[in-house]
Amino acid sequence: MANNQSQASKSWLKPQAITLPNGKVIYKKRSLTWLIVLVVLVLVYLSAKLTCFDLSVLLKRGHQFFVILKRMYPPAFDFVKDVLPPLFDTIKMSVLGTIIGSLLAIPFAMWAASNLTKNRFITGFLKFFLSLVRTLPTLVIALILTYIFGLGTFAGTLAISIFTFSFVAKQLYEAIETADMLPYEAMEALGANKLYSFLGAIKPQVLPAYLSVALYTFEGNVRHAAILGYVGAGGIGLILDENLGWREYENVGMILLCLFITVGVIETTSRYLRSKLT
Repeated sequence: MANNQSQASKSWLKPQAITLPNGKVIYKKRSLTWLIVLVVLVLVYLSAKLTCFDLSVLLKRGHQFFVILKRMYPPAFDFVKDVLPPLFDTIKMSVLGTIIGSLLAIPFAMWAASNLTKNRFITGFLKFFLSLVRTLPTLVIALILTYIFGLGTFAGTLAISIFTFSFVAKQLYEAIETADMLPYEAMEALGANKLYSFLGAIKPQVLPAYLSVALYTFEGNVRHAAILGYVGAGGIGLILDENLGWREYENVGMILLCLFITVGVIETTSRYLRSKLT
């Protein structure tokens, strides 16, 4: 009896036999879609319980978000003179941080690429180091740096540089590892050193991808820099936090409008440049 139950419980794992009109029998694997859906539903339920998610509270208090949005309109246009200086600080932090991080990523990506560096310990350590740095959010990095270097845009610029370095380096060493190595090996066979071989054979293959990733990272850095003021790292986030605290929603509306326009212009320009690169 127990043996029969065991065989029945495992029968759903066996391929399903289908007889065609010509008499030929084919076997089709049973679909596990229902099992996957069941697992997802269980995980969603457990996540809701563990995070204390309450749909009734969302339905009851969710409209307050739109109340605050209504209080931001119309924005205080006379406040724009106070928004522009920290907005320019945000852009400068993003530009400088992206340039520093992208340039610093080049040598580390070369050392981390397994087809350029044959020492597995070095490549493994660098890949682990880059993964470790990427796990730290930019806001946390900026908070730590403010304790080291003090409040201001310097700490924010360093935080953006560190994030850019870790992200661009990962993308770059992956691009290098997929590059065609035959031209590189040919240049080395002719007597060129590793640097000249890289510049002549690998750089033309990975340069478009590298510039595209750097531009994409710059887009995200503008948004990251906008909230670094919450931890004292300068930029537009500082006055955004201040006006939200004082419930000056008209001023908040002006800050968000300026930030939206700036991010839109930067993303449109970056998207155009990336389309030319690819």
